[in-house]
Amino acid sequence: MKVCGLLLVFALVISCSAHTNHQYCIIGAGPSGLQLGYFLQRAGRDYVIIEKAAVAGSFYLHYPRHRTLISINKRFTGSTNKEFNFRHDWNSLISDDESLQVRHYSKDYFPPADSYVTYLQDFAKKLKLNIRYNSEIVSVARQKSDGPTAGKFVLENRNGTSYHCGIVVVSTGMWKPNIPEGFPGIEHAEGYESVSVNPEDFEGQTVLIIGRGNSGFETAANIVGSTAFIHMTSRSRIKLAFQTHYVGDLRAVNDGLIDTYQLKSLDGLFESELGLQNQAIVKKDNQLHLVLNEEFDNIDQEILDKLPDNLGFRSSYDRIIRCMGFKFDFSIFNSSAQPDASPVGEFDKYPNLLSNYESSSVRDMFFAGVVTHSLDYRKSAGGFIHGFRYTARALFKHMEWRYHEVPWPFVTLSPVDLVAHFVKRINEASGIYQMFNILADVAVIGEDNMIKYLEEVPIASLHMLKDMTGHDGQRLIILNMQYGANYSGPGKDVLSEDRAIGDAASADKSNFLHPVLYYYKEPIERVFLEDIPKADKYHHVVEDFETNWTARRGHIIPLRRFIESVFDLDLRCFPTEVCFQYVLTYGSNVPPCCKQYYSNDAQTVGAARFNATLAELFQSNAVNI
Repeated sequence: MKVCGLLLVFALVISCSAHTNHQYCIIGAGPSGLQLGYFLQRAGRDYVIIEKAAVAGSFYLHYPRHRTLISINKRFTGSTNKEFNFRHDWNSLISDDESLQVRHYSKDYFPPADSYVTYLQDFAKKLKLNIRYNSEIVSVARQKSDGPTAGKFVLENRNGTSYHCGIVVVSTGMWKPNIPEGFPGIEHAEGYESVSVNPEDFEGQTVLIIGRGNSGFETAANIVGSTAFIHMTSRSRIKLAFQTHYVGDLRAVNDGLIDTYQLKSLDGLFESELGLQNQAIVKKDNQLHLVLNEEFDNIDQEILDKLPDNLGFRSSYDRIIRCMGFKFDFSIFNSSAQPDASPVGEFDKYPNLLSNYESSSVRDMFFAGVVTHSLDYRKSAGGFIHGFRYTARALFKHMEWRYHEVPWPFVTLSPVDLVAHFVKRINEASGIYQMFNILADVAVIGEDNMIKYLEEVPIASLHMLKDMTGHDGQRLIILNMQYGANYSGPGKDVLSEDRAIGDAASADKSNFLHPVLYYYKEPIERVFLEDIPKADKYHHVVEDFETNWTARRGHIIPLRRFIESVFDLDLRCFPTEVCFQYVLTYGSNVPPCCKQYYSNDAQTVGAARFNATLAELFQSNAVNI
């Protein structure tokens, strides 16, 4: 018995002190962790995903509280092109398995959260991702001692197991409720994360909701049929997604309380400077009051009588609900591996990141998923699955170059090929479509005018292109998608009669999402985090009602002429007989398209390739341009 006992104690000691070594450690098995894990596994890299819960995607077991996603599940687009269809599938992760698409898990346009949990489980299991469940990381430190582990990260879980990693990717999401400091009485408010979702619990009650984003309106929609009235407040005016073109703003599916407010059906919306040392929540006789001075610790009727007669929140409330979003949890990081918070006040809930998704203060610590949204906050979709699945892929490509000397994937094109390739990418590519203004295709032009075409490169990294991708170039053309500069914003009339532009000559005035090409004849050397670097030449492709940029005169010919101006070449493509006439008439002085068509080099193609590309794209007979 003593021997067995000693063996048991020894086994426990070994178990508690066990550790594993990996090159990559991903913290969190949410959508971004799974997505990055898929890319690393496909590349044969040594990685592990560490998840605190017993299942992948555990966030969706609880959120959204009312169990319906607001990310669209458009199952039919009229196209069989998977890349194009991903433009309108906001939930699926990228993989080579056609069965792993959310359209196979739900027919609802806004899928139920429970179906998404099942989808994420299948994604992890079918692809056999290396995940360690029930392993909550409570400490992230970095070794500073000499020896083989110097510089490595040490991740400790709650059970005493440690992971030694050369590279850490944090994909824990934004799950910590945002409870404002300096807001006296906020403890009297219930949080979105825990408030009842049973409408019967609110029957006949008066409710104030602090926060007017999707979680606040989602909560209001759930209880509006039970309450006496609902008031909603926040610091600034409501931002509607259809006005701002930012998917994180209030979506139409949640905005029903605006109707009841505007139609004077007792509910109301107002603005107030919450938590700025001028308001407090106080409780008197089991009623809650929002008052204008935090010094009113012992509110009485005399003080309540001093409130302005027509003040928006002079009523008392049975319940106040806090729906103020979430922030990043910095608590797991040791001082040796503590990432800085963003220095910008609006973004201080995020870690401070470089344009390659690396911590600004901790080398070899990267971030994936919603945590990277500080780089594109209110500018693109990087805080949402249909955006960060592409930024996760960009991070993977960068790490392949940085740690394994595998350059960013590319295809080699001639100037003749480039026109057709741009047309194809404009009409199919999902990454630059969803991450507009942030990810762009980059055509790196060599001295011989041959082109390396790179997909979905972070625009903010163009000044460090070689470090980011492994490719260096003196001249660049970037393909970006963007909305009109003065079209989006709170209160904008995006349904005005002149909202759309149809004339290619006025393409730069396009309001809706449309392609823009920028040409740089010198290397980009400055960091540009706010705007796209000023270009030597640029070209707007006019917006299209169906986002189908295939019109010969309106889209393709103006694009071709822009590329011609960059290369100083005639890039028109002609049928075989026309090229033959050119050869007979002008000898060797013919358009490059005809030269390639008659070349003996099997690696070059001309009109045949161009027309084949367009035929595939248009699913019809190709056109000559």
